[in-house]
Amino acid sequence: MDPVRNPYAPGAGQRPPELAGRDRQLDAFDVVLERISRSRPERSVVLTGLRGVGKTVLLNQLRSAAIARGWGTGKIEARPDQDLRRPLSSALHMAIRSVAGTHRDSERVDEFLGVLKAFALRASADKALRDRWQPGIDVPAVSGRADSGDMEIDLVELLMDAASLAQDVGVGIGIFIDEMQDIRSDDLSAICGACHELSQNGLPLIVVGAGLPHLPALLSAQKSYSERLFSYHRIDRLDRKSFDQALILPAEREDVKFTDEALDLLYQAADGYPFFVQAYGKATWDEAADSPITARDVKVAAPIAEEELAVGFFGSRYERATPAEREYMRAMADLSGDDGPVSTANIAKHLGRRPASVSPARDGLIKKGLIYSAERGTIGFTVPHFGKYLRRQADES
Repeated sequence: MDPVRNPYAPGAGQRPPELAGRDRQLDAFDVVLERISRSRPERSVVLTGLRGVGKTVLLNQLRSAAIARGWGTGKIEARPDQDLRRPLSSALHMAIRSVAGTHRDSERVDEFLGVLKAFALRASADKALRDRWQPGIDVPAVSGRADSGDMEIDLVELLMDAASLAQDVGVGIGIFIDEMQDIRSDDLSAICGACHELSQNGLPLIVVGAGLPHLPALLSAQKSYSERLFSYHRIDRLDRKSFDQALILPAEREDVKFTDEALDLLYQAADGYPFFVQAYGKATWDEAADSPITARDVKVAAPIAEEELAVGFFGSRYERATPAEREYMRAMADLSGDDGPVSTANIAKHLGRRPASVSPARDGLIKKGLIYSAERGTIGFTVPHFGKYLRRQADES
């Protein structure tokens, strides 16, 4: 069939042609936005799940819902060991710019921008460097607000001021954070503290974060009340009905159908993971001669999809690991027949090493986002089917 008309689009954070299986999260967020518009208290939102389940896509969709209501929004992607001040300042600057035009008091807007600039400039401890670097805010920095150098104090003051400014014009502000598990611990603690203050004061600013499954544990380690501070949504694989919708509806818009046998095989291959759905759907479309797409088409296309996943989805991550880290992951793969969490003690035993001697490899993999601490004493892959990929690689070598 015509590859130009192929509706499936596997890509990092790229919205699929049919966002299936996420109605519950979208509806819940609509309630959050409506409650805040009525000055009702609401919690910030956290999305968690493995890689490839569509967290970034959903995060972007939630942001679009906020924009549709006239909210000011900004988005950042957290990075390990990155100071949060500069990216957060840029995101908040973007959010404020979209609401400032309707504010009647331009001096009040400029005063806030001065506070935001002061907050951003504290990102550098070196005064000479601060004098050279400017955050793109064309007003003088305001002294004495959000510039103490204590991240939690400064962030509380900054977000409270931003929320108050938005409240003046009857809208809210949403700060959307992807890869939230990569935020440094002190900055994560500051976010929790700021969200707590905002919630207590009923101000219209929320943080919407997305991260790996251990993100709730990281938040809880910073503030014990974080379990009540956020509304947590675990994003998982699609159920069969949603899976069928994700494949069938885009194809029907191109007057193409699937046989039931083809859908069965695709569901078995993709295992309900949204990224895999797009990868197998795209390969199958390109290999099929005409409609309806059959089980034979799926069988021909599956090795092509698997090869592309092996290079782009699995292989690129494997290449980032050191030899010791790869050895650790192979041990995990040997012990996790279903790719579920594995005991760290059993991994060390499998390698014939003391647990302390393999800790650096484990810690390095966690930092790179390849594995996560599922619960105390266990570890799991952040990428679905990664263990299966490693076992297949071992069999072929």
